[in-house]
Amino acid sequence: MRKQMCIIFSAVLIPGLLVVSGCGGTETKTVSPKKSVVDIARTRKVQVDDIEMAYKSTGKGYPLMMIMGFSGTMDLWDPQFVEELASKYRVIMFDNRGMGETTAGSKEFTIARFAEDTAGLMKALGIGKAHVLGWSMGGDVALEFVVRYQQMVEKLVVYAGDCGGTQRVMTPEVTREIKEMANPSVPPEEAFKVLFPEEWMKAHPDFYKSFPRPKETSSPENVERQGTAYLAWTGVFDQLPEVTSPTLIATGTEDISTPTENAMILTERIPGSWLVRYKGAGHGLMYQYPEEFAKTVLNFL
Repeated sequence: MRKQMCIIFSAVLIPGLLVVSGCGGTETKTVSPKKSVVDIARTRKVQVDDIEMAYKSTGKGYPLMMIMGFSGTMDLWDPQFVEELASKYRVIMFDNRGMGETTAGSKEFTIARFAEDTAGLMKALGIGKAHVLGWSMGGDVALEFVVRYQQMVEKLVVYAGDCGGTQRVMTPEVTREIKEMANPSVPPEEAFKVLFPEEWMKAHPDFYKSFPRPKETSSPENVERQGTAYLAWTGVFDQLPEVTSPTLIATGTEDISTPTENAMILTERIPGSWLVRYKGAGHGLMYQYPEEFAKTVLNFL
C-alpha cells in the first residue's frame, strides 16, 4: 500500500510588512529590506544546445535547481524563500528558453524542450544530480524532467504543478492568464488576481509593495509561445507511477490557477509522495508565506 503524507498549514503573518492601526484606519507599510540574495547573485550565461542560458547561483551545498513558471523570470522568485533555501543548499535559478536573458534559439517551445534545457544546464555546470523544485508550469517541466532524467533527480518538489494532458484540472482563469501575460498593455496588477485569493488581497491591500520587482523582460511573442507549449503538453499521467525520486507536492487550498485537485492527482499517482496543502494560500503561496513554505521544503529535503 502506498503511503502519502498530507499536511494542512494555516499562516497569518506576512514577512517584510508592518501593519499600523490608528484613528485613520489600518495602514500597511513596507519595511525597507536589505538587498536580497536574488539581487546580489551575479547573472551568468552558458551555452546549452541552441540557446544561451542565463542563471544565478547562491548559497553552498548540494545543488537545488529552481524552475520558474509561465512567463516568469528568475528575478521573480521570492527573496526570503530563496534566502531560506540558500542557507542549506546551492540554489540555482535560471531563465527558461526565450524568457528574460535566455535566448529563444531556433527550436520549438515545448515542455519536453524546457526539461531538456534544464538537463543541459546541469551538465554545463558539471552537476550530475540535484534536488529539483518547479513552480506552476515549472512544476510541469520538473515532472517531465524527472520522467526523462530520473537518474539526475535526488528529490523533487512540485509546487502548484499538474500532470498535463486531459487529466489535468483547468479553469477559465488559466486560459485568460496566458492571453493576458502575452499582452504588454495589460497592467501587472491583473496577474495578482490569479496569484492571490481575493480575501487575502483585501486583508493586505499594500502587499504589492513587497512583491519582487522584475528586472528582466520577455517578448510577448515568446510568452505566447511558452503559453502554447503549456496548453499543448500531453502530460506524464501514465508515467508518474514510475517516479522513484522522493517527491513533495505543495499547493494552496485557494489556488485558482492550478486548482488543488491537481495536487491530489499527483499524490495518488507518485508512489510515496508527500502532499502539503496551505490553508488560505493561492498560486502565489511562496509570496504569502515564504518562511513557512521554505521550512517545509527544507524539512523534506
